[in-house]
Amino acid sequence: MIQSLRQAISPHHLAAVERPIAAARGLPNIAYTEREFHRFERDHLFATTWTALAFCADHSTAGRVTPVDFMGLPLLIVCNQDGGLAVFHNVCSHRGRRLVDEARQTNGLLVCPYHAWAYDLGGTLKATPHIGGAGVHQAGGFCHRDHGLKAVRSHCWMGILFIDLSAAAPAFDDYAAPLLARYRPYIGADPCARAALSPSQSDAGLCFEAGCNWKLAVENYCEAYHLPWIHPSLNDYSPLEDHYGMIISDDFAGQGTATFRPALGGAAPLPGFPDWPVEQRATAEYPVFYPNLLLGFQINHFFALIIRPLAVDRIREEVRLFYIGDGAEADRYLPARQSNLAAWERVFREDISAVEGMQRGRQSPGFSGGVFSPVMDAPTHHFHRWVARKYRAAVGGD
Repeated sequence: MIQSLRQAISPHHLAAVERPIAAARGLPNIAYTEREFHRFERDHLFATTWTALAFCADHSTAGRVTPVDFMGLPLLIVCNQDGGLAVFHNVCSHRGRRLVDEARQTNGLLVCPYHAWAYDLGGTLKATPHIGGAGVHQAGGFCHRDHGLKAVRSHCWMGILFIDLSAAAPAFDDYAAPLLARYRPYIGADPCARAALSPSQSDAGLCFEAGCNWKLAVENYCEAYHLPWIHPSLNDYSPLEDHYGMIISDDFAGQGTATFRPALGGAAPLPGFPDWPVEQRATAEYPVFYPNLLLGFQINHFFALIIRPLAVDRIREEVRLFYIGDGAEADRYLPARQSNLAAWERVFREDISAVEGMQRGRQSPGFSGGVFSPVMDAPTHHFHRWVARKYRAAVGGD
């Protein structure tokens, strides 16, 4: 696969992407349409860094186990008896049968349906029925400690569960330090504690599917250029001229606005982050945590959108809205939460036609990566360069 991809994505292609923005070209069509890229990007873009997998609150019941298909890779999210989350490869160490087929509660053990090998919620192999013959549950030279479930490095931040499949990425706090530093003055060092940030259980979730490559959803989110045509109602209260692009570090970029003032409805305004500067109450920013997490920071709520690639030309987007203090559950804030959810649902749905239209356009030989506006597309170009660096590291080339 690497050799064929090396031919498809040549050093010439990558050099064109990495030029200064006014002279750069975008990634070639094949990066959005070729099926081989789905697995290649899983192993060389997603697996080599911190990747958003799921929302912690969806898996926080003690004893619950949830299988997750991550770009064809079977994973398992486990909530232990103390409420902590762990991720394992969802495969029995004996003969490689997928261990858990459906989300369920357990009694503290995971039992393989094939030969009943059993593991505790920490992944330790606890039982090997008849391994030494009928009625003999031990075998000479076989050590249970050596054959537990294979753990996947994981970390929870802002209610989001991340994984590092390579186990070689920097520590999460070090990796995310530029992003954490940027928003510490707004949301505090530990917003989940200081602001009691939490998702609403009744009106905070959205899920969409779109017929596009995952990179197009990221590119679209990076820029505000499309607001007047794709999001006219959003542009009415937060117009294009009040937006700005931002490059935070090599791994984070996005856009923001100086005029976030939506009319959310209801007599009770939602509570705000206690550390948010009063003079910047109308500031809102929308960074991307590469590769697949879209974030939204506003004074009265926070949202996260996880992009899950299903195929080279299909994605699922899972959204959660988080509120401060009793803003997540108090009945008096229900109209504001419902209005907020409806507003973001409209925005996210409006983007679907744009990204699906770009996916269809990538079938055309009349397009070969496109160009960038030097003024409006800096974050999008930054993302293209991030992808190009990952490709170059995987396939080699000068």
